[in-house]
Amino acid sequence: MRFEIVGKNVTITEPMRAKIEKKLSGLQKYLLIDPDTTARVVARVYPASQKIEVTIPTRVGILRTEVEHEDIYSAVDIALDKLEDQLRRQKTRLNRRHRDSLAETFILEEEEEEIDIPVKTKTLAAERMDLEEAIMQMELSNHDFYIYTDDESDRISVVYRRNNGGYGLIETE
Repeated sequence: MRFEIVGKNVTITEPMRAKIEKKLSGLQKYLLIDPDTTARVVARVYPASQKIEVTIPTRVGILRTEVEHEDIYSAVDIALDKLEDQLRRQKTRLNRRHRDSLAETFILEEEEEEIDIPVKTKTLAAERMDLEEAIMQMELSNHDFYIYTDDESDRISVVYRRNNGGYGLIETE
């Protein structure tokens, strides 16, 4: 596996590069990763924490994880655990689907796998209100999003809480 390691607001030192390459090279034991695959790693430094983003294209999809931690080396370890878990789940799905010829499946499999996750369905009426009232209703209900019908546009909209503490708005056409 090849590595493309980029630092944002940080210089990638040789010990950091060696640690990242050593840890991610361990993922090659899974047959889903080709030797000519390029793993893209982005390390970012924030005032209170450090973040590592890893993206690896495989034969059956893209593995991607983001981990934010106080220590960059700990973030790499946590990201590796997450990627291994994703790979294990991919292999399990392939194994269930193709029990007869598992080795051939890893080589030939290119289509997306179906995910058998139970979906809970909920029906609601999108009440008519303005954006400020929708934000207030979302905060009162202690949810991360709120669906409503916008008074001005007369369309169904979704207001949501962003990770950085602000709000976002999704409007339908």
